[in-house]
Amino acid sequence: MDDSLKSLGSKLIVLRGTPQNIFELLLKSYKFQNLFFEKDTEPYSQIRDLEIQKLCQIYDINMEKFLGHTLYDPEEIQKQNKGICPSSYGKFISIIEKMPKISECERDPKINELRTFPNIENLLEKVVGYKGNYDIPIIDELIDKEGHKIFEKPTHKLQGGEKKGLEILFRYLSDKKKTSLFEKPKTSPAAFNPASTTELSPYLKFGCVSIKKFYFELTKVLNECKGKVSQPPVSLLGQLFWREFFYTNSFLRKNFHQMKNNSSCKDINWHLNDSIENLNKNFSLDNEENQALQNFFAWKEGRTGYPWIDALMIQLKQEGWIHHLGRHSVACFLTRGDLYINWERGLEVFEELLLDADYALNAGNWLWLSGSSVFFSAYFRIYSPVTFGKKYDPDGNYIRKYIPVLKDFPKSFIYEPWKAPIDIQKKLKCVIGIDYPNRIVIHEVFSLNFK
Repeated sequence: MDDSLKSLGSKLIVLRGTPQNIFELLLKSYKFQNLFFEKDTEPYSQIRDLEIQKLCQIYDINMEKFLGHTLYDPEEIQKQNKGICPSSYGKFISIIEKMPKISECERDPKINELRTFPNIENLLEKVVGYKGNYDIPIIDELIDKEGHKIFEKPTHKLQGGEKKGLEILFRYLSDKKKTSLFEKPKTSPAAFNPASTTELSPYLKFGCVSIKKFYFELTKVLNECKGKVSQPPVSLLGQLFWREFFYTNSFLRKNFHQMKNNSSCKDINWHLNDSIENLNKNFSLDNEENQALQNFFAWKEGRTGYPWIDALMIQLKQEGWIHHLGRHSVACFLTRGDLYINWERGLEVFEELLLDADYALNAGNWLWLSGSSVFFSAYFRIYSPVTFGKKYDPDGNYIRKYIPVLKDFPKSFIYEPWKAPIDIQKKLKCVIGIDYPNRIVIHEVFSLNFK
């Protein structure tokens, strides 16, 4: 963005502080004519934007907001559905099919007249009283929630920015056959270098790649294909519409990120219904809740004793990303599949660790995979922590990459190392229960009881 603005004779200026404080200082000290901002659907952002709008009214500043992070306006979808939020993907599709076609963004001809105010840094120094760096923050400046510097270096191969995001987009779409025949269930959660999907989710989340750009470039490819083309909901276009569906629901339904007072969520008596912070302070937990808490940390840290689940959680911690079907596996295991722990605890972990952590998609998918949502009824469909991964990677190469202690296990035991005879375990220098954890739950017993 900074490079693009510089090519137009402007620049990106980063001001440090809360939006409310910074904008109040700016608006009362300098007579701006217009304030342009993108419509945001997240609860925090809605509150923030309302406060800024009030400031603009006080200082008589013209405000213009535009739709940029979604293809459709959630409020318009609500209007088209007689004031009701669509509770199913099928209903959502039927609504957008009747709406006007998505218009491609056109470049404002006035953009070529864009210039930075003369001596803008001097002006800002006088206005906000800040003498310092107005440039983009670097990674060494990052701090955690307690205000401590973060010293861990990034391990994921993805790099930020629009240029990199567009490079990935066009490289993926250049394979027209793969693009047109994409079906979500047929991609592999065990694939790495490269992954089996676009890996564009972080770029879409942070706005590095416009969702409209993705949509129009994708539809160009699909329109050029004369043969068979996959269809929503499993197609690549269908995945963009899933994104829109979850954004619409998260905007129109209050408390979309939690179980209580959420109209889209069933009230279920899970383990660990309180936050981990509060649970850690509670020394009066009964034995069952204490065990659930221990199971939760084993899941988060990748030591459940199930190599498929553990490899996924280790990749998540190391790289900040896992394939969406991998997310399905670990989410089902934590909730209705094995541990019966509240899906909010999983949402919090994903929010902490995922590069593409997105309020709407994170909450929507956890609601879905836990079987809690009103738009998902197949609660009985359980992902096996053994056979699901084996289906995609029978040799266990994914597990060998992320759990090196198991790398020499034969493929007959790589997904179920506890079945390996003890002499083989000793020979491979990996004794289950010592070098790699025992299973924290017996999946087949739980599944039998569940049925």
